[in-house]
This record gives sequence, C-alpha cells and structure tokens, in this order.
Amino acid sequence: MPKIVRPEDCQPAHALWYDRKKYVTINFMVQKPRDVQVEILNNKMVLCCKSDDETIYNEIYFYDEVQKFDSREKVYDRSINVLLRKITPDVAWPRLQKDTAKPSWINVDFDNWRDWEHEEDEGMAEFEQYADMMQEMTSKNKSGPPAMDDLFDLDDD
Repeated sequence: MPKIVRPEDCQPAHALWYDRKKYVTINFMVQKPRDVQVEILNNKMVLCCKSDDETIYNEIYFYDEVQKFDSREKVYDRSINVLLRKITPDVAWPRLQKDTAKPSWINVDFDNWRDWEHEEDEGMAEFEQYADMMQEMTSKNKSGPPAMDDLFDLDDD
C-alpha cells in the first residue's frame, strides 16, 4: 500500500532528468517547497509537496528498476533533486518512464546530458589512431637517421 495518497486538487511539477552510467537524476522545479514527501520504490517514485497555494504531485513509473535504499532526494529553495541508483549500471535509459508516451511535464536536462554510452569507444578509437600514427612514424625511421647532406655548413672559417 502506498504511503503517499494523491490529493484531490493537485498538479505535477515540471521535471528535468538526465542519465548517467550508474544513476539517473531528476530535478523537480518547485518554488519554495514545503511539506515534502518522497517515496522511492524499485519501479516508481511519488513526490508530493506544497508550493505557494498549490499542491504538487508527481508519480513516475521508471523505465527500469532502481535501488530504492541507495537512492536519495534533496530539497532546495527552488527544486527537489532526486538521485536514483540503477539496478543495472552501464545500461542507458532512452526515457525516464516505462510508458512510451511522454507527459508534458517531463523533459530531458540537456545541460547535464552526456552520451556516455560511446565515450569509451570513442576514446579507444582515438587511442588506436594515435598508436597507428606512432607505429607509422617508427617504421619510417627504421632505415636509420635521416641524411643531412642537404644542410649547408654555417661555420664560416
């Protein structure tokens, strides 16, 4: 049975989210939140609070499971930040919710988004390109030091 019950007259807070290798972060934009209640379960989370004269209520069923005991929330003056530890790290979430339909109040936080899936691949490709270049340079120099017969003598006796 859920701890937080949906209030009669409520609206969702605008949320920005981004994905990392081991966790997902959600920032709920709420001005001066008070009476904040956050319930994090393995497959969903519920946020309920008050802001000015409004009652805020958000319920999100996650794309994948999270570790509820290793997930946290922090309340600030203008936002509520939720850090969710993934059950399966190193697996990208293409969306925050299990449902493919995206509600208007959820957006991707592009300021904090990183395409971490291919970071290691790109780094390895750069390293291999550098290694190939070094190999090519050393193979050209196997014939010995370059002949310097085209240089002229600067010593004027």
